[in-house]
Amino acid sequence: MPDWLSPDEWRAVALSLRVSLWATGLSLPLGILVALALARRQFWGKQVVNGLVHLPLILPPVVTGYLLLLTFGRHGLVGQYLDKVGVVLAFQWTGAVLAAAVMAFPLMVRAIRLSVEAVDARLEQAASTLGASPLWVFATVTLPLILPGIIVGAVLAFAKAMGEFGATITFVANIPGQTQTLPSAIYAFLQVPGGDPQAFRLVLVSIFVAMAALIVSEWASKAVARRISGA
Repeated sequence: MPDWLSPDEWRAVALSLRVSLWATGLSLPLGILVALALARRQFWGKQVVNGLVHLPLILPPVVTGYLLLLTFGRHGLVGQYLDKVGVVLAFQWTGAVLAAAVMAFPLMVRAIRLSVEAVDARLEQAASTLGASPLWVFATVTLPLILPGIIVGAVLAFAKAMGEFGATITFVANIPGQTQTLPSAIYAFLQVPGGDPQAFRLVLVSIFVAMAALIVSEWASKAVARRISGA
């Protein structure tokens, strides 16, 4: 544990990293499927699906958090049934994962969708005419070509999840050691006299993590692009 971070500060950083990694990892498969559907498929209600995917970007985060509470709270539309099997999301760190995933999902889908739309569909068609199944075409043609976009989308989602505040604090509150993420801890320190130094340290950590994620994203996407172009 770094000496310049207190135990409470370190717990907030560790919880934020945990929540962000889980939110990104769990939403990535769905993000790829949704991006592929929006980029390549025509179906009834496509614009509605597109609107729902991007809705968290334009709604106030508190509204999104309240909707999550109404849906996944212990007495919510879905939460009441989850509660019967012992799954509780509201006011738990797992709920913070859900809130972060919902808020980050539009950025992930957008990045992957743009990558899919940039792929020449004739390459996929050529593979299909040679007898390759749709799954094999995706695994051997589409996936390698959109991998840089997937990396960018995952990193953007991770960074967004690290900075998520409004939906998280509304859905899971701000409980130290349980649901207090990095932004929530910064907010809490700013509300108490003499808490500015702690808040400033966490701000520096936030900046460092965000910059590190962007640098890794840039390096990884370029490395994958070089490998694809040299293949």
